[in-house]
Amino acid sequence: MEGQGDRRILVVDDDPAILNVWRRVLGPKWRRPALDNLEKKLFGAAPPSPAPEVGFAIDTASQGMEGYQKVIAALEEARPYTFALVDMRMPPGWDGLETVLRMLEKDPQLEVAICSAFSDISREEVAKRVGRIDLQWLRKPFDLEVARELAWKLGEQGSHRRQAR
Repeated sequence: MEGQGDRRILVVDDDPAILNVWRRVLGPKWRRPALDNLEKKLFGAAPPSPAPEVGFAIDTASQGMEGYQKVIAALEEARPYTFALVDMRMPPGWDGLETVLRMLEKDPQLEVAICSAFSDISREEVAKRVGRIDLQWLRKPFDLEVARELAWKLGEQGSHRRQAR
C-alpha cells in the first residue's frame, strides 16, 4: 500500500496500466485541483503559503474476488477503506456489479464508484441492484482532473458515512 492517513482507497481493475494511473493520480503527492484554483482566484498567481499535499493510501486488486478479500482484511484490521473504484468488466472472474454487491454486503459504509468503459447493465439497473441511487460513475477514458475531483468527493462522503454510523 502507498500513502498514509485514514483515507484508504481500493482500486479494482484487471488492467495494470489503469491501476498505475490511479496510483499516480491519487498518490501521496497529489494536491486537490479545486483548492489550487481557488487559491489562484483569491491570492493571485502566488498563494501566501503552500497548500497541504493531499494523498490517499491506495490498495489495488486485479480481480473482483481479490478486491472483496481486501475489503474483509481491512475490516478485520479495523482500517476499512473509505471508498472503492471498481471496473465493470474484469474477465474471467466476478464483474463489477458482483464485486460491489459483495463488498457492500461486508462493509455497508463503503463508498463505491464504477469506473468503466463498458457495461452490459444500465446505470439505472446497477444503482437499483446496489441500492444506492447516488452511485457514482466514471467513464473510461477519463479526464484526470475529473477523476481527482470524484476521488475527493468520494473520500469526503466515505468519511462522513463512517462517522455517522
